[in-house]
Formats: sequence, structure tokens, C-alpha cells
Amino acid sequence: MRGIRFDALQKVLFVGAHSDDIEIGCGGTVLKLVEENPGIEILWAVFSAEGGRRQEALRSAEAFLAGAKNPQVVVENFRSSYFPYQGEQIKDCFETLKPFRPDVVFTHYREDRHQDHRVLSDLAWNTFRSHVILEYEIPKYDGDFGQPNFFVPLSEARCRRKAELVMEHFPSQAGKQWFTTDLFMATPRIRGMECDSPTRLAEAFYSRKLSLA
Repeated sequence: MRGIRFDALQKVLFVGAHSDDIEIGCGGTVLKLVEENPGIEILWAVFSAEGGRRQEALRSAEAFLAGAKNPQVVVENFRSSYFPYQGEQIKDCFETLKPFRPDVVFTHYREDRHQDHRVLSDLAWNTFRSHVILEYEIPKYDGDFGQPNFFVPLSEARCRRKAELVMEHFPSQAGKQWFTTDLFMATPRIRGMECDSPTRLAEAFYSRKLSLA
């Protein structure tokens, strides 16, 4: 298990079940990494983006990764909400990500109540067991937030930029009651309070195993 220093990262893998998961779960961290480490290599993998959501996923990834060094974006078309029944095919896709050899893998929280999210979290650990893995959280009706133990302080400008990009690039979600700017700002405010962030804002993650470099 390698240790983690954000300023020394060279390769990062972001894994998301649906077209907006990476952005909602760790979009502020993405912006921070790209802006502060322009040489970083990023592989961005979305496993379900059916119909018009594929274009949403591609355009959003382009916006969040603007300035990154040759980012790779992979968008698959697995049937949403059916991941537990497509496990073998999804595992095959994970195997194609292995040669990238990321320093850090960002994936879903293992205790997330959405079945698609849990499948990806389990397969991330199965495929990248010797890597640093950070699990992000998605606010939702199920109320499955836990107690994260890894925090990335973020400026207010980055948090607002994240919220603006999410609202702009996912019009398919606009009619849902949870899809609001204030929700996307409230979550980092709570996590910023918990880690005593100097900016009062942060994104939070779950680290199951981590060694100090």
C-alpha cells in the first residue's frame, strides 16, 4: 500500500457509476488537482450513461478536466440500477483500467445504499487492492452519509465552480428536488466544519487503508 501526497500525484483514476457521480462526489477535488498539478494524468471512467446522459457525461468531464494533461475519458453504457446483475462484464471493464497504474483511485463509498455504487466500490478494491483508494459520498434520499476520515479543504470559489458546472451540464436532473446549488454547497460546508478547514469548506472521503510516506 503506497502512501499519499497530493502534491506528488502523477496518475489518478476517477470511477463513477452514473454520469454525474464523480462530479457530485469529488468535483471540487478534481478542480483542485487539475489547477494545482497541471501535469497530472487522469483517467475518468463512467459506467452508466444511457441515452442523452452520455453527452452530459462527456461535456461535463471536458469542463472539469480543462487544463489537465491529455485526460482519458471512458463512458460505458451499462444499464442503470442493474449493476449487481452485470458484475462479470463490469469486472472485465475494470481489468482494462489496470494498465493505467494510478497513484490514487477515487470511487464510491462502500456503504452507499445505491446498489450500482456498491458494486463499483467492491470492484475497485478487488482490482486495485495495493493502491490508495478514497471513497467519495453522494447525497441522496436514502440518507446514507457516514463518518468520513479523509478531507480535502477547498476554496469557496472551487466549491461554487463545482456546483455551477454540475448544474450546467446535467439538465436531465433539473426536475429532481435534490438537484440544487444549495445542496452542493451545504455538503462541503458540513465537512469543512468537521475537519476545521481554514476555508470552512471541504470534500470528504473514506480511507480504509492508508500508509504514511
